[in-house]
Amino acid sequence: MKNKQEAPARSAVRRRFLLAVPAAALLAGACGALPDKPSRATLYDFGPNLAAAAPAPAGAPPLPPIALAEIDANARLESTQLLYRLGYADANELRPYGLARWSLPPAQLLHQRLRDALAQRRTVLGPEESAMLARTEGQVPDTLRVTLDEFSHYFQSPAQSMGLVRLRATLIRRGAGGDRVMAQRSFAVQRPAPSAEAAGGVKGLAAASDAVVAELVSWVDQVR
Repeated sequence: MKNKQEAPARSAVRRRFLLAVPAAALLAGACGALPDKPSRATLYDFGPNLAAAAPAPAGAPPLPPIALAEIDANARLESTQLLYRLGYADANELRPYGLARWSLPPAQLLHQRLRDALAQRRTVLGPEESAMLARTEGQVPDTLRVTLDEFSHYFQSPAQSMGLVRLRATLIRRGAGGDRVMAQRSFAVQRPAPSAEAAGGVKGLAAASDAVVAELVSWVDQVR
């Protein structure tokens, strides 16, 4: 009697097991079909600034202090996107690389490079430090203002590209009668990108940035 009662129970357990096997297989297949997690964007900067550690030229006298304002830029260049243009297709369209970002907005990276270059031969002050110097010592240093107009990986063709940097610099002197523009100049520098992708664009833009900073510092030294 006992064996007759146990037989239906074993049969029911067997049926539930057989039903569970396909369900588990379907679940495993579904998990395998899920998309991978999105890749994390690669962060770039201009690399170590070895020139900033170089001593000033021997016998070169120190130059007067200068106030360096934050670099202005349009809204697109205030983000950390790494931008490129296809000059051979539509040079008017700025496109972002999907998985590449600057560690800081380009204007801030360029500001750091410019500050370090100026500081090799003179004291570089921020706006607040400049105002404090004027209050405490009556000295009002000239102010350098820079506007960043272009900062992109520019493709002349699918295989040939360059880093392109354009900016405008204005040197302002404050006096009793108000601010006076001492000089103003636009700069445009391009350097070849070693490869036609984000990493190559970064190298081209870093080289162009260092070159435009060198030109800008030389111009400031001549004007002042």
